[in-house]
Amino acid sequence: MTNLRIRPHGTHGRVQHVTPASAGWTYVGFDLFKLGPGEGTDGGEADREACLVLLAGKARVAVDGRDLGELGGRMSPFEGPGFAVYVPAGAKWQATATTALELAVCTAPGRPHAHPARVIGPDAVEKLTRGRGTNTRYPFNILPEDQPADSLLVVEVVTPGGHTSSYPPHRHDEDDLPRQSLLEETYYHRFSKPQGFGFQRVYTDDRSLDETMLIEDGDVVLVPRGYHPVAAVHGYDVYYLNVMAGPKRTWQFHNAPEHAWMLEG
Repeated sequence: MTNLRIRPHGTHGRVQHVTPASAGWTYVGFDLFKLGPGEGTDGGEADREACLVLLAGKARVAVDGRDLGELGGRMSPFEGPGFAVYVPAGAKWQATATTALELAVCTAPGRPHAHPARVIGPDAVEKLTRGRGTNTRYPFNILPEDQPADSLLVVEVVTPGGHTSSYPPHRHDEDDLPRQSLLEETYYHRFSKPQGFGFQRVYTDDRSLDETMLIEDGDVVLVPRGYHPVAAVHGYDVYYLNVMAGPKRTWQFHNAPEHAWMLEG
């Protein structure tokens, strides 16, 4: 079994790199870049679409040579929705930092040039509140299933300190629509203070997979299957960026039956 918790590799350049091969799965890829002003990165694959998420800072972005301008604005992922860019499979992209930049690159299978490249600004991001009490959290839907893409589903969530998230536990690991969809998933975690921490459990009904992990600033957690709740400790809000993809682009999940009573009333 691949280690489900991936620590960042250094503090500069590409500090996270998840591929389907490294994760031992089929669909989701994830990279995280930390760049200084004037530094850049690029990418684009013939058979994989991408969503570039500017977590913090600003960058000038181009797709297939078309300048999309300087994008960004928030200096922290805790400041509310930011900017993202959808890049279809078969297109090449470039990003050049104009300030200190934290850039996530989310990828999954796609059909070449099936959709146009587009900027997803803060006003286009669906802002939600889920849960109640200490289960309240705040998702921002960057690339939901009702927006054009082939495979990718991308959402970011802020969970206040002392709260739980992705909870009650749910899973989406069976290709059995309309009851449930099969989606691989990555979590990229940030904390409101760098010394913050929390916990994430990934487990199946039969406990053939059952791992409970410390999560710290900059960690990626892989969810190949099973339930995957998150707990933020008091004093430290947790942000996570979710990337999901599977054989069908829809999010249909199954709640752990023993905990589903929390959803009543």
